[in-house]
Amino acid sequence: MELLKFSTAGSVDDGKSTLIGRLLYDTGSLTEDQLEAVEAASKRKGFDYLDLSLLTDGLSAEREQGITIDVAHIYFATANRKFIIADTPGHVEYTRNMVTGASHSQLSIILIDARKGVIEQTQRHFFIANLLQIPEIVVAVNKMDLVGYQEDKFEAIKTAFLKFAEGFPKFKQHITFIPISSLKGDNVVNESENMPWYEGKSLLDYLENVDVNSYVNKKDARFPVQYVIRPHSEEFHDYRGYAGRVISGDFKVGEEVTVLPSRQKSKVKQVVTFDGDLEIAETNSSVTLLLEDEVDITRGNMLVKTANQPQIDKEITADICWMDTQPLVQGGKYMIEHSHNLIKAIVREVDYIVHTSTLNKDTETKTIKLNDIARVKIKMAQPLFFDAYEQNQANGSFILINEQTKNTVAAGIIV
Repeated sequence: MELLKFSTAGSVDDGKSTLIGRLLYDTGSLTEDQLEAVEAASKRKGFDYLDLSLLTDGLSAEREQGITIDVAHIYFATANRKFIIADTPGHVEYTRNMVTGASHSQLSIILIDARKGVIEQTQRHFFIANLLQIPEIVVAVNKMDLVGYQEDKFEAIKTAFLKFAEGFPKFKQHITFIPISSLKGDNVVNESENMPWYEGKSLLDYLENVDVNSYVNKKDARFPVQYVIRPHSEEFHDYRGYAGRVISGDFKVGEEVTVLPSRQKSKVKQVVTFDGDLEIAETNSSVTLLLEDEVDITRGNMLVKTANQPQIDKEITADICWMDTQPLVQGGKYMIEHSHNLIKAIVREVDYIVHTSTLNKDTETKTIKLNDIARVKIKMAQPLFFDAYEQNQANGSFILINEQTKNTVAAGIIV
């Protein structure tokens, strides 16, 4: 069954947690124990209805404050599709958490309170979704019950959102607008009778049918070597296999490949899996590749098709989200982890820091603080084999690590 990974984003009290709770409740994805726990907690709060937000707000601080702080991953399935939801926090203080949660999403749901319309945080949520180039955006205009299910309220928000979105240089996302009420269940799982003017799908119907496979990079074949398999046994005396995951494109038996960085050439002799050999290793498949020639290959090397190679350079320009309490200072030394490579690096230059709500660029400040998003130039001790993130997300992303503390301090995408 096909899997869809999507994230949710919204400001405080926009109803994200309630929306996810409604999806789980109305699709029958909750156990009796979960329902009993929510019923008991709702009664303790004095509610005469189920507080479905309690299903996802797992931290005590989240329940006490009524906000989302950490990223929660929720799994559920319908007859048509499996889903993984990354419930991300919306507040500016937790921008790094939102970036982390949305980084592997194929679709993003941005919630807007129908009473408030497009606000500063809404703009920041779209900025991050745009930065990460999430192809499908669903703008869920929530709490329609509190504005009398008025069509003009919905249309005004739709117009304001599109006006803001059109100012982005990479305005490529497919944006869908759905009026909903998470609390009442309108247009979440079941179509609403309260909004006869809306002729589109319910949110779940849209999620079950949206096509996300068309965005997968099947052109640029990239295979970072994770592990070299040498059994050193009599039975497999000359066996030399290269294990890893095909992060994009595919590799067929008999095709010529080039090994990076050595640029040695060979051909794919065999594609091995636990369930038997294959003729082709497709995107996201974890396999062991055997080559026709004995080639010197180690962990961190990359196999690519000879006719389609990535960029190779010791310098990159990238957009990063800073995730550490200790600020980045221009000239700071770190480790860059890209695929299975871990290389010493220096942040040579801070080009600018982006004010996500206005898109203004601060070119004067050279210190990047917690939750800042900035464009930087990075120089490395060894070359990377990379593609621009816009072309190949899997081979265009990385993290920065503090050499002393070993903490992940930033997530980055190569421009």
